[in-house]
Amino acid sequence: MSFVTRSMTHFTFNPQTPSTKSGDTTRMNLFQAVNNALDIALTNDPSSVIFGEDVAFGGVFRCTVGLQDKFGKDRVFNTPLCEQGIAGFGIGLAAAGATAIGEIQFADYIFPAFDQIVNEAAKFRYRSGNQFDCGSLTLRAPCGAVGHGAMYHSQSVEAFFAHCPGLKVVIPRGPIQAKGLLLSCIRDKNPCIFFEPKILYRLAVEQVPLKDYMIPLSKAEVLVEGDDVTLIGWGTQVHVLHEVCQMASDTLNVSCELIDLVTVLPWDKQTIINSVKKTGRVLIAHEAPITAGFGAEIAATIQKECFLHLEAPIHRVCGYDTPFPHIFEPFYLPDKWKCFDSVKKLINF
Repeated sequence: MSFVTRSMTHFTFNPQTPSTKSGDTTRMNLFQAVNNALDIALTNDPSSVIFGEDVAFGGVFRCTVGLQDKFGKDRVFNTPLCEQGIAGFGIGLAAAGATAIGEIQFADYIFPAFDQIVNEAAKFRYRSGNQFDCGSLTLRAPCGAVGHGAMYHSQSVEAFFAHCPGLKVVIPRGPIQAKGLLLSCIRDKNPCIFFEPKILYRLAVEQVPLKDYMIPLSKAEVLVEGDDVTLIGWGTQVHVLHEVCQMASDTLNVSCELIDLVTVLPWDKQTIINSVKKTGRVLIAHEAPITAGFGAEIAATIQKECFLHLEAPIHRVCGYDTPFPHIFEPFYLPDKWKCFDSVKKLINF
């Protein structure tokens, strides 16, 4: 009997190579890198605590496994199934001077906490005239497509929070980034939301530095330099676009510049502007629905700042304006073929 093996992923993970200055490294997937960052945070900051649904036994994705055994029940503990309560508790904890690290089990379920995050956490410092703040609050949440999550376990919700001054919104593309960016969020003096692409938890594997390190927030990263088209993505979509770069080079002799936005809010406008002024063509891709997705904000900024440099209309390849489907997920996602087709249209315009 023969079996057909079907890949559940719509991309090939492209691992990052650690810097030669990184010191000792070890093999970690993304959830292990998150766990390592949390371990370091709890070790170095006695005021830090982790809380959320099921985090005491490690969480559904195992990101907090072993931490309660190491640091005790007072510092790693479960909450009721109440996202509004998780966010509100974290705000109060951070305002009282502790380092609060909350977990929302899925980004799809962050919406009950929306009022607390948007109307309280984001505005706490402003409404008190900087007398008080909850800047030591970080909320983690798994996000994005996973192959079988359907409408309640697949959403990309970053654009909802990108409209809210006072927050920082960060999305890593791999384990090395996840560790350094999460530590930066935890230590940043502004409330941060750290979205983790759940499909990468086990699939993404890199040699991650063992030391304590941080990666700057609000700084995009040019992963592939090119001259003809700028490709912009974040999280999982970066790996999709990395394949598109290679496809464009191999079949079209087109040189693409790939940028990982990294931080959605506040985002790195200058890196994007510099690239588009060089290439004159740009494709923005994300899993979230196209209408009012964060790609629209990037496109508007490019239109304003780079108008005289553009050689073609700005293209967006995104999710559709529908609930996230189950069996139709492969048709919904902005996969490499859709993005590659967009590159061809940009070049031939």
